[in-house]
Amino acid sequence: MLATSHPKLDEPKAGRLTIQYAPTSDSDVAENPPRFTWLPVIEDEAHYVLRISQNAKFPAKETRVFANIPVNFFTPDAVFAPGEYHWSYAVCDAAGKPVTGWSTTRSFTLAEGLPETPLPSRATRFAASTTAHPRLWMTPDRLVDFRKAVESDPDHCTWSTFYEGSVLPWMDREVMKEPAGYPNHTRTAPVWRQTYIDLQELWYAIRHLAIGGTVTSDAAMLDRAKAWLLEAASWDPMGVTSRAYTDEWAYRVNNALAWGYDWLYDHMDADERKIVRTALLERTRDIAEHAILNAKIHLFPYDSHAVRSVSLTLVPACIALLGDDEDDEARVWLDYCVEFLFTVYTPWGDSDGGWAEGTNYWMMGIAYLIDAANRLKSFSGIDIYKRPFFQKTGDFPLFCKAPNTRRATFGDDSTQGDLPAIKTGLNMRQFAGVTGNGAYQWYCDENLRLNPGTEKAFYNWGWWDTRFDELVYRTDFPFVEATPPEGGMRHFKGIGWVGIQHAMDDPDQHVQFVFKSSKFGSISHSHGDQNAFCMAAYGEDLAIQSGYYVAFNSSMHRTWRRQTRSKNAILINGKGQYADKDKAKAMAATGRIITAEERDDHIYIKGDATPAYRTLSPEVMLAEREVYFVRNSYFVIVDSVDAETPVSVDWLLHANGPYDLGKTSFRYTGERAGFYGQVIWSEAGKPQLTQETGFPGVDPADYEGLPVSTCLHAQYPEATRHRIATLLVPYKLSEPKRIFHFLDDQGYDADLYFSDPEENTFRVVMKKFAKT
Repeated sequence: MLATSHPKLDEPKAGRLTIQYAPTSDSDVAENPPRFTWLPVIEDEAHYVLRISQNAKFPAKETRVFANIPVNFFTPDAVFAPGEYHWSYAVCDAAGKPVTGWSTTRSFTLAEGLPETPLPSRATRFAASTTAHPRLWMTPDRLVDFRKAVESDPDHCTWSTFYEGSVLPWMDREVMKEPAGYPNHTRTAPVWRQTYIDLQELWYAIRHLAIGGTVTSDAAMLDRAKAWLLEAASWDPMGVTSRAYTDEWAYRVNNALAWGYDWLYDHMDADERKIVRTALLERTRDIAEHAILNAKIHLFPYDSHAVRSVSLTLVPACIALLGDDEDDEARVWLDYCVEFLFTVYTPWGDSDGGWAEGTNYWMMGIAYLIDAANRLKSFSGIDIYKRPFFQKTGDFPLFCKAPNTRRATFGDDSTQGDLPAIKTGLNMRQFAGVTGNGAYQWYCDENLRLNPGTEKAFYNWGWWDTRFDELVYRTDFPFVEATPPEGGMRHFKGIGWVGIQHAMDDPDQHVQFVFKSSKFGSISHSHGDQNAFCMAAYGEDLAIQSGYYVAFNSSMHRTWRRQTRSKNAILINGKGQYADKDKAKAMAATGRIITAEERDDHIYIKGDATPAYRTLSPEVMLAEREVYFVRNSYFVIVDSVDAETPVSVDWLLHANGPYDLGKTSFRYTGERAGFYGQVIWSEAGKPQLTQETGFPGVDPADYEGLPVSTCLHAQYPEATRHRIATLLVPYKLSEPKRIFHFLDDQGYDADLYFSDPEENTFRVVMKKFAKT
């Protein structure tokens, strides 16, 4: 009797917004074992079988098989020998046997010497973990030793600072009642922000009173913590603090319940535990089902909030609940979260360590990841930090937002033009402790030195209590000696960013330059800023990202901050790049870094933003920008635009104040530094220089009381071909700088020559009209 063949596997093509098939022959495998991802079939309950072999025919004796995989991503529990491999997958039955045909066979190369980062299987990963409480941060055995250390020395790991500043104040605060929600249930930024802070404080009160009472065996403090906890547990899980109403509020209530349930477990009776557990389980289920079933972050991994909920909320809640819920749902969710963090995370970057949403959302996303990583490590021994991304991601803020810069980088930023939030520095300290990199510790020290007294600012206090952060870090990680950072360039290939830092540890010599041309387009907290740049020098922001991130989808955010007109970029026929709400169009408005190199006397960057401009101007055939950073001193920027029909070009440059304008030159003078610029050459003719101060089209209420910036417009006449060269020279006001230049365009090329006062020369060759 002939065997019946299995039905064909549903294997659709991956899109821009979906998870990809990986690894493939086109991908760089950065760790051992590799991470496997594929598009899921329609049935949510489907399980998969994965086969991997160095023989493309998959003979049984030479093939590793992993069966009953309940999700479409997988990290094996053992390393592989270096070499060439092939893999495919199928849907399987409960016995692990395929019930569909096998997928397309894909191949990859595993190099020698890769970081070894296997993930223990579901059957073993929590087998040795405690079943007692607490489990979050401390486990019972560690708690005994910690209590003894604090009794012997109240300053142990800054305990006394935490206890006095972050525990005792909550003893006298009135227990918080359930919030009222928005007026007429219509979201407003002030109510959102205040309730956000209120619920963050709910979390602080419960967590800190519970820890304080447990460590000091203070019955009154434990009772007070329980009063806060039981009140929060009485709130309607599907009411105004539910995920659907405002997810950030829900996350905070969920965390408050998780920490309270865990640390007060032995101080509650069975009925009280049930009340809290029921509330925590219902809220956690709501968040987990949204991330997994609705947002489907394993299929569409670019939902910033849903992805954030994995580390911010689900990991601690599931650790607290593990083994205590009758249906064992917490284990299923926790396994999903661990595998997501070990395999898919982060969708915003790769092994280079970049974060496509920008440095501020790196700070936020990584802060919550650090919390989850530390909770998992102390509870189960699972160490996410060994993965290449986490070994290198400290380079991202190090090279793209120095501690003394404010507005000289990309993406949404809730600091409203202040210095980097202190959590950025604390994140960097964490990675110093993980990697031993002293430059990361230097960043932390400098960040904290420059930002004293900002702990209560909304963008700090509304997210983190730094006294608790300090206590936890000192109990778990070593002190690392700070070392001055090395300068140079970092190309974050996976996200299309290039960061340049020169003399970061010396404000009198420091120059920062950040350039972006990204495959992520304007999705999420990214903007329409492909081929844009920002510059800071000599202790001051100079060429800035304009506007304020007052709230997502505010007038300022929607009509200015996200748009190309707020960037140091170009407009073509008055239009920029798509940066509105359609995620598919936003993800299509892409750019790419063609070249980023450190050369003998300069750094060279070339970006292509053609697809980004074609989203609104389909007549555009080419939109490229080249940057030369010469002898750590000045910049030559070359823009190339080709179009099917004549187009005008607006060359934009934003600064914190007005310019002095000439016919082809402009100068900005700041408080301690400035820059001048000059149009060196334009194939299509001379520009008209104008400037505009303000944010046209933005509701003035969005920036009331905040400084207003100025935009330079250099408008070039219509042509089907533009080649524009611009000189930018930053300088200290105490030491004005001049770069001399001349043009030789006798042949087919235009040779631009530059010379500094020491007679160091530099040449840029501009290709004129195509040779015949």
